[in-house]
Amino acid sequence: MPDSLEKNDKPELLLIGVRGQLGHDCAKVFAPGFSVTGLNSDELDLLSPEKIRAAVLQYRPAVIVNCAAYTQVDNCEIETETAYLINSEAPARMAAVAGEIGALLLHVSTDYVFPGNRPLPDGYTETDAVAPVSVYGRSKLAGESAIAESGCEYIIVRTAWLYGINGRNFLKTMLRLALSDPTRELKVVADQFGCLTWSWRLAQQLLKLVETGSRGLYHGVGEGSANWYEIASCFLQLMEVEHQLTPCTTAEYPTPARRPANSILINHHLKDEGLLLMRPWREDLELFVKSYRQQLLDEAREMIAAT
Repeated sequence: MPDSLEKNDKPELLLIGVRGQLGHDCAKVFAPGFSVTGLNSDELDLLSPEKIRAAVLQYRPAVIVNCAAYTQVDNCEIETETAYLINSEAPARMAAVAGEIGALLLHVSTDYVFPGNRPLPDGYTETDAVAPVSVYGRSKLAGESAIAESGCEYIIVRTAWLYGINGRNFLKTMLRLALSDPTRELKVVADQFGCLTWSWRLAQQLLKLVETGSRGLYHGVGEGSANWYEIASCFLQLMEVEHQLTPCTTAEYPTPARRPANSILINHHLKDEGLLLMRPWREDLELFVKSYRQQLLDEAREMIAAT
């Protein structure tokens, strides 16, 4: 059965990808103002796009929020068809049925639509030219284009480097590795720069865009930028966990998919329209640790014990 909150006279909202990192937080953040129905892969298989129209027509929501994506960047290089079905064809089908019933489609996209070769510390705004260098980035850009060309009412928000309390992410991986062996040298890439973004804060920003009647393309990321090594160091220090981190280059940590060296996004449209809720990434990370430190430690230790 889909995850549903008690129905009343609030507008209907269909949340796709409810059990993911961002979807989990959106379910909570949107609930006070909307009657939220959450669907995950168990209820809606995005590898079968023909099922999307039937699912949307079943609930006939005023708003569709799509937090689902095939985000395994390296696997996308191999499973290209899967990447395009989930990241491009599925959003296209959502846009078509949204236009049919007059619903707003809120779609989450990525920093990977950019080539990542801009000189540091400059970032990308919403109006900069896109040129993805990976299958993941190209499939997500195709999804953006399909939505924009569909004629439906839409909001597209590009985000990056997400973390949250639900699901897996880079921070949780670093915590688990540090706890499992505090003396082990952990190499972390220090020549890729981007914007660390708390999924809870982003969910609040998405709600703000819906509530204010905004439309179009936005960037929504934590303010400021850093590299992965700086982020890991800051997080583990805040967690008060012993660790041995060593910076390394991308060349020392090769992956099947190319990663943009510069993934910095600028929240230009949010600022320009007076809608910005995003905070400096260090402030949000401090609040995240303050709120969830023990839960994070317990979860990491359980995973270590299970291996």
